[in-house]
Amino acid sequence: MDISKIEELLGDEASYLLHHTSKTVTKDQLIQPTPDYVDQVWYHSDRNNRVLGNLQWLMESGRLGGTGYLSILPVDQGIEHSAGASFAKNPDYFDPENIVKLAVEAGCNGVASTFGALRSVSRKYAHKIPFIVKINHNELLTYPNTFDQIMFGTIDQAYDMGAAAVGATIYFGSEESNRQIQEVAQAFAYAHELGMATILWCYTRNDAFKVDGVDYHTSADLTGQANHIGSTIGADIVKQKQPTNNGGYKALNAGNSSYGKLDERIYSELTSEHPIDLTRYQVVNSFMGRAGLINSGGASGSNDFADAVKTAVINKRAGGMGLISGRKAFQRPIGEGVQLLNMIQDVYLNKEVDIA
Repeated sequence: MDISKIEELLGDEASYLLHHTSKTVTKDQLIQPTPDYVDQVWYHSDRNNRVLGNLQWLMESGRLGGTGYLSILPVDQGIEHSAGASFAKNPDYFDPENIVKLAVEAGCNGVASTFGALRSVSRKYAHKIPFIVKINHNELLTYPNTFDQIMFGTIDQAYDMGAAAVGATIYFGSEESNRQIQEVAQAFAYAHELGMATILWCYTRNDAFKVDGVDYHTSADLTGQANHIGSTIGADIVKQKQPTNNGGYKALNAGNSSYGKLDERIYSELTSEHPIDLTRYQVVNSFMGRAGLINSGGASGSNDFADAVKTAVINKRAGGMGLISGRKAFQRPIGEGVQLLNMIQDVYLNKEVDIA
């Protein structure tokens, strides 16, 4: 996909997104994605040779192999959002093999799914595409619904099926977050010991994060801190929703309320209102890029192809490492899903879309 097609999909925002130069944290301050990222960044950490090998496999797979960027298909929504609600649009994906087939045909670097889904086809596919086994979930069958990430299996089970990596979610800010942080930190340490890479879904969740009608769950400052904690507990890669606003800490410290700590320079010097600068703050909090930032693609809507390209442009120009997009891809015929994932990948393959 050439730059003119990207500009067409971005529409009126093309110049705003493609010609922006960040003056908050400059690109020279970042650890940028590169073809030799494993050697230049992860090699200098305490990760053992088996972890480095699996990270290299992940980085070398698919259409983006050897670029330093990642395109991952995540399909754990059968648990997180319930199977019927997730797969009714395309019932083929009740069969886990079709999930893996979509990732393979679309040239993804890896496929992330549940213990059961990946286990059911592991002998056929685990050596063909990197498996990322999601080890915890929030299930929606308990009544009334609760929101807590609980373990669905063990690290040994992921290792035995040949997984290249494990993934987990933490609901930062929730009442259960302290337990989740401890559980995931221990699980990630053991996964590294066995040689698997680690990816953390760094989500914020607390009703208090909605203030005066504004939802700060995806504010740059709160999600940035979630990334920082995730990087601290051993995530090689952090998955985060792209920011839609900023100032969560300020809103939660208004009036008589007191929450966390903040510095006004977060807003005056380290961020601006531009979505690339807001996303860059997420990269900054991911150890300046030493933990790769992949943004999520979000729910399927009426303009999925343009939305996916926009999200990819913002992530790449911010200094992120790629996109992890599920519902936009699997809630449609497989051919269209492949096309959408390929369009995302084309953004990262296009050298005219550079780091701002």
